[in-house]
Amino acid sequence: MIFSTTVLIIVGLLVYLFFYNTYGKALERDVVRADDSNPTPAHRLYDGVDYVPAVNKWVLFGHHFASIAGAAPIVGPAIAMAWGFVPALLWIWFGNIFVGAVHDYLALSASMRHDGKSIQWIAGKLMSERTGKVFEIFILFTLILVVAAFSAILGNIFHKQPQVPSASLFFIIDALIVGVMIYRLKINLSISTIVGLLLLALSIWLGLRLPLHFSYHTWLVVLLIYIVLASAMPVWILLQPRDYLNAYILWFGLFLGGIALIFVAKKLVLPAFTSFSAPVIGGKPSPFWPLIPLIIACGSLSGFHAIVGSGTTSKQIDKETDALLIGYGGMFTEGFLSTIVVVSIGAFGMLVLSSAGYNIFRDAHTFSLKYLPSIKEIGGPVGIFAKSYAEAVSRVFHLSKHFIVVFASLWVSAFALTTLDTTNRIGRYVVTELSEPLKDTHKGLYSILTNRWIASLIPATLGIWLAWKGAWQIIWPAFGGANQMLASIALLTATLWVYKEQKVEMKYTWLVLAPALFLWITVTLALLWYLVVAIPGYFEKSLTQAIVLIVFIVGMLILNFLLIYDFKKAMRKS
Repeated sequence: MIFSTTVLIIVGLLVYLFFYNTYGKALERDVVRADDSNPTPAHRLYDGVDYVPAVNKWVLFGHHFASIAGAAPIVGPAIAMAWGFVPALLWIWFGNIFVGAVHDYLALSASMRHDGKSIQWIAGKLMSERTGKVFEIFILFTLILVVAAFSAILGNIFHKQPQVPSASLFFIIDALIVGVMIYRLKINLSISTIVGLLLLALSIWLGLRLPLHFSYHTWLVVLLIYIVLASAMPVWILLQPRDYLNAYILWFGLFLGGIALIFVAKKLVLPAFTSFSAPVIGGKPSPFWPLIPLIIACGSLSGFHAIVGSGTTSKQIDKETDALLIGYGGMFTEGFLSTIVVVSIGAFGMLVLSSAGYNIFRDAHTFSLKYLPSIKEIGGPVGIFAKSYAEAVSRVFHLSKHFIVVFASLWVSAFALTTLDTTNRIGRYVVTELSEPLKDTHKGLYSILTNRWIASLIPATLGIWLAWKGAWQIIWPAFGGANQMLASIALLTATLWVYKEQKVEMKYTWLVLAPALFLWITVTLALLWYLVVAIPGYFEKSLTQAIVLIVFIVGMLILNFLLIYDFKKAMRKS
């Protein structure tokens, strides 16, 4: 059974282990030339707020992974099943190996070598001052769309599964306690970890027994308050300890899912391939290429990772050799999570849909038409994953399906919350940097815009407003397009860093440049399709928000062409 859960999970693991120990190590040795004798920005520029060396590389791995993952490696692959599980898996694996992991590691390393500066700052240095400003505006658009997409996903999860927000609340309190134990009381990391994990188990137990029932819009207001507060706090209070504990949720979830799918040995029953143009985006026939990067974003590759790596992670790395595990290994871990999502739904998704009364698999074409409307009724992409995952895990470990569904949903929401406040923290940095020209001419306005509370409120408010109508099927590809376009531009910046500053052999330069150009062409065509075909269908639901999306997409396309022009000029310079 070539398409069995056992074969696909083992093949995925072997692929990731092989390329980490060959391709990844070669990049570390021959391109980055990592050297632990070089003091990192976390030590040289320590300020106790943003520049703080992580107490352990696994603590930082937890923060980085939770920030880059969010709900995306689950939501995107779950939606992409409308095209079939084979195209989804191939995009995840090839994207991870040849684009995503290379992009993440080089963006993190370049920032680490530039005092923890952002990827857009590095682009400005290597291309032109205009490039840096244009890139910064592009990133602000992207960050707002990230807040919108993840807020819409979280609002739906919290509304439909009231145990999840209460468990999430108790988990945040748990993280605050662990942060104080590690950084203020200086309690041993092992003891703090044990306490944190016991409190995590208590959080899940309390969440099951004390559900919070509120509407979608009420949760959006709560999320707005939360991300403004969390993104303005020092990183040691919540961000580092919560993300460290998130890593244990990740390992536990990956272990349960990976082992269960290996030993359950079930054939994948969803279609391997349905149609090249399944109705994925806004109900319109959506061609797999070039639209796949708009759907499977972070599970395969993601420009948002460059923002996180150069925005917060590079300011917390203790030594240079930690970057391979965190940047390169983090992307592979995310890809393995997406592999588990695809295989779980491929094997058990039909059973979940049938149990809910949706018998949609008469043939591959019918499945492609009815898949997305059907999963909407059982909790959307997160719902179909959580229930499929629970089917696999309960059969092997004999655990309660209800408990596993809540655990899987908490897993998604914990990462999504991390992504939200990390995104907003980086949005605060971007608003502050964009306000710099006002420093001498409008000091009063400058001081208002650079206040960390005001700067945090701007991207948060715009993102929550876009999510207000709950149209995640339109917002998601907008986020995906901006995200993947950002990845191509970040890779182009990494190409310049590798070529001009690291002065590596030309073959290594092409290993970065070729996927960057392929991705740039793919996503540019995809965004043009989205602008012309998908958004007009959203006019009736919300004219104002449709217009705002058009402005965002047109603006990003204009900036995108300016950036590729600046890159071409920079490559020609000596």
